Amino acid sequence: MSAAGAGATRLVLWRHGRTTSNAEGRFQGQLDVPLDEVGHAQARAAAAQIAALQPDRLVSSDLVRARATAAHLEALTDLRAVEDPALRELHAGAWQGLLHRQIEDHWPDGHRAWRSGEDVRIGGGEKRSELGARVAASLERHAAQTRDGGLLVAASHSGALRAGVLALLGLPPEAWASLASIGNGRWAVVERRGERWVLRGYDLGPRGVGEELEGRTGADGARGLSSVQRSAGAVV
Repeated sequence: MSAAGAGATRLVLWRHGRTTSNAEGRFQGQLDVPLDEVGHAQARAAAAQIAALQPDRLVSSDLVRARATAAHLEALTDLRAVEDPALRELHAGAWQGLLHRQIEDHWPDGHRAWRSGEDVRIGGGEKRSELGARVAASLERHAAQTRDGGLLVAASHSGALRAGVLALLGLPPEAWASLASIGNGRWAVVERRGERWVLRGYDLGPRGVGEELEGRTGADGARGLSSVQRSAGAVV
């Protein structure tokens, strides 16, 4: 951790906007999936609110969905995102690209353990503890490179930010089930208090953005899912 008073004292941990895989309930992991039309609308609305906070530094996962989200904040500020692969989503191994029901059918025990919050290796990829360690280390590094008392914005992914928050707060990976997923285009706020980080806000930002686009038939013939369906499947 940086010395008290050095670097950023507030972090805005911003989840990317929606992708088609999110809407379909697919486990994206580190697959490089772009934002869909709704995702761009979500990121644009969120960027307007985050810009008003006058951030000092912007970093992003190098995956296109996070980078495109960060670009909406770049358009409203003088900031340019620093890309960092350490902010990528969990590597989910053989689960990547599969529907959640397919994972549940083929790996019932592993899927059950993951849903319950156990620190298991996902699809032969990463554990949540490994994910949290690399994301927290990245956030600490970029916070130290931000002006003293400043605000760092990090555009990343649901699982990455959730694990990173737990690691920053000094909580074990098993506390995963105590935090909900951050919604697409929404964010958490973590602040430094003395020698430790504390959670200031979680799953913040505009809701319902892009709903007017729901129900349109896409190029693949699929129609948008309901908000209930999205929340059930849009994990990463």
